Amino acid sequence: MKKEDVMNILDWKTKQSNVEVPFFPARVLLQDFTGIPAMVDFAAMREAVKILGGDPKKVHPACPTDLTVDHSLQIDFSKCAIQNAPNPGGGDLQKAGKLSPLRAQPKKLPCRGQTTCRGSCDSGELGRNSGKLSSQIENTPILCPFHLQPVPEPETVLKNQEVEFGRNRERLQFFKWSSRVFKNVAVIPPGTGMAHQVNLEYLSRVVFEEDDFLFPDSVVGTDSHITMVNGLGILGWGVGGIETEAVMLGLPVSLTLPEVVGCELTGSSNPFVTSIDVVLGITKHLRQVGVVGKFVEFFGSGVSQLSIVDRTTIANMCPEYGAILSFFPVDNVTLKHLEHTGFDKAKLESMETYLKAVKLFRHDQDNSGEPMYSQVIRIHLNSIVASVSGPKRPQDRVAVTDMKRDFQACLNEKVGFKGFQIAAEKQKENVSIRYEGSEYQLSHGSVVMAAVTSCTNNCNPSVMLAAGLLAKKAVDAGLQVKPYIRTSLSPGSGMVTHYLSSSGVLPYLSQLGFEIVGYGCSTCVGNTAPVSEAVLNAVKQGDLVTCGVLSGNKNFEGRLCDCVRANYLASPPLVVAYAIAGTVNIDFQTEPLGTDATGKSIYLQDIWPSREEVHQMEEERVVLSMFKALKEKMEMGNKRWNSLEAPDSVLFPWDLKSTYIRCPSFFDKLTKEPVALQPIENAHVLLYLGDSVTTDHISPAGSIARSSAAAKYLTNRGLTPREFNSYGARRGNDAVMTRGTFANIKLFNKFLGKPAPKTIHFPSGQTLDVFEAAELYQKEGVPLIILAGKKYGSGNSRDWAAKGPYLLGVKAVLAESYEKIHKDHLIGIGIAPLQFLPGENADSLGLSGRETFSLAFPEELSPGVTLTIKTNTGKVFSVIASFENDVEVTLYKHGGLLNFVARKFS
Repeated sequence: MKKEDVMNILDWKTKQSNVEVPFFPARVLLQDFTGIPAMVDFAAMREAVKILGGDPKKVHPACPTDLTVDHSLQIDFSKCAIQNAPNPGGGDLQKAGKLSPLRAQPKKLPCRGQTTCRGSCDSGELGRNSGKLSSQIENTPILCPFHLQPVPEPETVLKNQEVEFGRNRERLQFFKWSSRVFKNVAVIPPGTGMAHQVNLEYLSRVVFEEDDFLFPDSVVGTDSHITMVNGLGILGWGVGGIETEAVMLGLPVSLTLPEVVGCELTGSSNPFVTSIDVVLGITKHLRQVGVVGKFVEFFGSGVSQLSIVDRTTIANMCPEYGAILSFFPVDNVTLKHLEHTGFDKAKLESMETYLKAVKLFRHDQDNSGEPMYSQVIRIHLNSIVASVSGPKRPQDRVAVTDMKRDFQACLNEKVGFKGFQIAAEKQKENVSIRYEGSEYQLSHGSVVMAAVTSCTNNCNPSVMLAAGLLAKKAVDAGLQVKPYIRTSLSPGSGMVTHYLSSSGVLPYLSQLGFEIVGYGCSTCVGNTAPVSEAVLNAVKQGDLVTCGVLSGNKNFEGRLCDCVRANYLASPPLVVAYAIAGTVNIDFQTEPLGTDATGKSIYLQDIWPSREEVHQMEEERVVLSMFKALKEKMEMGNKRWNSLEAPDSVLFPWDLKSTYIRCPSFFDKLTKEPVALQPIENAHVLLYLGDSVTTDHISPAGSIARSSAAAKYLTNRGLTPREFNSYGARRGNDAVMTRGTFANIKLFNKFLGKPAPKTIHFPSGQTLDVFEAAELYQKEGVPLIILAGKKYGSGNSRDWAAKGPYLLGVKAVLAESYEKIHKDHLIGIGIAPLQFLPGENADSLGLSGRETFSLAFPEELSPGVTLTIKTNTGKVFSVIASFENDVEVTLYKHGGLLNFVARKFS
């Protein structure tokens, strides 16, 4: 950092939002889906450096890098009643020599002879659809709820782990090669937990100590949930995979000196409000205030009332309201939490002394020391009510008390972000189904999927324990979940299993169908087993708007399942409550969940656990021993990972037959010196898109549709649909990912006027898959651009949402506005991010998208420069080159960050 940078920071009142400052994070965190393309790029960069005459051995991460292998989980088995349904995108178990899905029978757990046993260990009595148990435990052991002794893990977890390891063997071998060959790379073995959860529980230092120097922990990584660590007082946020690679190579993150918004929390929330309600309340408030591109720091008396897990849940949602991060300074609550999680006492004392000395410690009582902020906003916690979000976007918050009225309104509204436009005479439609020998009725609002997922909330013991306590009270009252509802519980790590087990609530969750299916992202990213044929047929017959309820933080349309049109985000206890109700079309205040054995109506308030109950259980169960056990598990690995063979050569031995790992083509035309910027001439529009196009639309992470271009590629290489796996799992193969670009079935292309992963190839007039059209354009030597509306590239950070269009031949994107992370991705790969002038868009300029577009770049390209675009129809208009600083301009001139870094090694 130069003296000029320091002076700019000190003069923050006049310099904020106007100058760039370099930031060197202390470490980097990668997860499997986004980590594998980063490591593949590193491997390919070694090849490129060698071709240019450099030493490939010099290509190493200069920054400590942790990579979690099993962040993402695909569900093949659920409820421990091993499903006979087809495996959605999974590998062929028979061919792999694995067990085929079988119907498991309940098995009684033997009592281990404890004289103090307070109950039966009969899983048949306590567990709905309990499965056979294995004596070989590959993950954190579940504890018997009665005498807290280890018991075998449900077969569901073991089978999912076994299938995951089998289908992902090539990826795992590549990860192991990376950990052997690259310095400063530590791989967290499979069966441990997802990236942001492991980051909180195991990897966070809070204060680094190296060579007798102390400095604050900070982290960037390839996951939007990196921001969770800000709840621990650790500065961290998600960046693109390409920027992450630059940090790994010792380059700084170039950061526009941000405005820092102080958010004062006052008051206390009511007993029925959970952490997710606080999260969504703050999210809505900050979205309304407008904090896009800013830092948010929380202060005030209300902060002390929030536990660390509450804070991390709040910090986790900052990408949803556009802030770069939401920071909670270290205070006494933080130190107490760290003590409970196993931090050494001497380390804590050193940490406290250091943070107070550098004025990074928040004091509970003394407000005179509160820092100055660019802006201050105030939120009263007692104004927040229980709520859900949906049915199609996380920002559309609905109070639980208004849920029935709001859902009815959604049925009436025109098709859009909230509406489904169901005719009035069809809104009372009921369709009978027969499932497992019984008759049921499905209607609009019926819940067919209910998932307590691994994102956002499972890191918070209070909401998970609340869900378990609610389940226990529901079972005690004789309430059940209808068997056709696809229920699942996929925690972020084994710690969640620990405290659910030791608290005695796990069997009750299981009895309601919330059986642990594994650890990692599952339903939230579309990795879920399909609904039953009976439900699917009923949905089609009645054109029903059925619902999914999940405790994640993404609910974009079509993300869970094609047949589930309404998706609601809710806290874990509300997920369980709606599953019991069987519908979202219910008023919990006036309508019962069901009846008990005597016919008495049971309402939600009858079984909702009090805050005191939850906090007491949290204090008793989330203890030091659980964190210690998890740390031991992470460090020990597991048998499959430890015995996995992998090469240790300087260059990775690419297997030309592999459909998982392939040397990408980004460096094919790399020269030692960058060439002059070339004009874009007579470019066709590949896609004409609207507002809020997400990275899910651009580069899906879920299963590979059988009719897609990616499926054709895999089929031609001898794979069956059961072996396709998911796009996320194949991010190490550029051929698959290029074909998967814009392959989301919910992509709305204005050329077609309906959702479909297709476009028009204008020279021939054919309607084709997006990849096939782009391939034709490339053969014809025609450059491509994309027209889009507001918030292009919103959602999860995903580098393939930029890499894919680049390999399709896209030279520029012209949009009204961008999600910052995605815009950085576009620049990092060599695509020009162009922006309409304020108040203008394609419609106002009279553009149809069928024109051809031409523009030239000035020799001295500068940030925010205005460029002129000409069309073949004679239209001429101005756009902004959306480069924010000189570093971005330099990277674009080099053809992207990868080329820039490779040249530095050559």
